[in-house]
Amino acid sequence: MEKSIKYNIVAIAMTSMAMTACSLDGYEPEKPFTVCPSEQTKFFACEANDAATVSRSVIASADTLFTEDDILWFNLSTREIRFRDMPEPLNKKLAKNYGKPLEFHLGENVLFTVSTYVSLWDSRVFTDLVLCYGNQESIEFDGYYLYDCYPLQWFINDERVQANIQKNATQWETFTKYLESKGKLRK
Repeated sequence: MEKSIKYNIVAIAMTSMAMTACSLDGYEPEKPFTVCPSEQTKFFACEANDAATVSRSVIASADTLFTEDDILWFNLSTREIRFRDMPEPLNKKLAKNYGKPLEFHLGENVLFTVSTYVSLWDSRVFTDLVLCYGNQESIEFDGYYLYDCYPLQWFINDERVQANIQKNATQWETFTKYLESKGKLRK
């Protein structure tokens, strides 16, 4: 009986210390954006979220356009992103989001926002990232491309485009390193 009282006292003391330690500091600093994502992190793209306080995950996001599983490869030199066949074709999903910004996420972190989805027929001008259906250099509808602006040949040297390229540099590096870690990067 004396042994069980000692064990109970020790258990109560340990529980009390643990609870006190947890309640001493309720402040948890934000996790810094990392260039080397963890294995549990998952990449996905969805329509941009208006509320900055709402967090998303692949499971919770009903409007996920594609995930890393849908990507066959990304070519760093041409900026082509090749997708596997999906039950609902990507162009149909993107058409529903036409004119809206898209977010590229790595886990809970927004890597970068893509201005919108465009095709080679689009007459609008964008000075930030776009997901384009069609190759602007060969004028062929042969796939999807991530371009720094649209139309590329006319605005790539614009100071706003160059500023946005610099703004996205760290996130772009994270995106490409992540795809490389998954064996989905071509150079």
